[in-house]
Order: sequence, then C-alpha cells, then structure tokens
Amino acid sequence: MGKRRKARELALQFLYQLDLRGEADPVPSAEEFWSRHPVDPEVRAFCEVLVRGTMVHRGKIDELIAQYAEHWDLERMAVVDRNILRAGIFELLWTTDIPPKVAINEAIEVAKKFGTQESSRFINGILDRIHKELRPG
Repeated sequence: MGKRRKARELALQFLYQLDLRGEADPVPSAEEFWSRHPVDPEVRAFCEVLVRGTMVHRGKIDELIAQYAEHWDLERMAVVDRNILRAGIFELLWTTDIPPKVAINEAIEVAKKFGTQESSRFINGILDRIHKELRPG
C-alpha cells in the first residue's frame, strides 16, 4: 500500500473518531491517536494535512454534502461515508497537488475497504458531481 493511501485510511479513522466524540479540533486527540497508530513521518504528515484541512473547512464541506447528497440527511448518513466524503471534498477543492481523478479514486478505494457495498457508488456519485460543477475543466 502506498504512503498516501495509508494516510487517507488513517485520516478516515481520525475523522471518524473526532466525529463520534463531537470534537472539532484534532490537536487534543492527536497524541492518543498516534500512540495507537505509529507510522512513517511522511504518512503522518499527509494524514494530518487531510484531517486539519477537513476540519478547518468542515462547515462548507458539510453544506456541500447536504446540497449534493440529495434526499440524505447528513446526520443520518453512515459515519464512515460522511467522513470519506469530507476528506474527499477537501482534497478536491482545497489541495492543488492532487489531481481530481486521483482524489475521487482514492476516496472510492477507501470506501470499498471501510464502507458498505453501496458506499463506493454513493461516494463516487457525489464527488464526481462536485468535481464537475465546482472544479470544471
């Protein structure tokens, strides 16, 4: 597994933990999280970029999820799917070094591993629409 894929999987786990605990700031939980998940510094650095960025933009990201996930209430969405979408949207809209297709494909692969059978299609549909409408060309 590549370092960035590992970082994305850990970012999902960290975001999931923050979501369940109702925490908005990842800093207080970071030491405990990393003590349970010792990894290469490069993996940790990319994971932290994803988690911090996702949390900084979470309000806007959640608005986009609510807008594009028609007929889905954000709070009733599976926690795994919601957080894969959050990280994927952050990558799509706020990172410049990750091609959109890579961000979408990586989110789909993480969904296949951690989500339900329907998760990957659901996530692909939402991220693809956001990509086409908010990052055209």
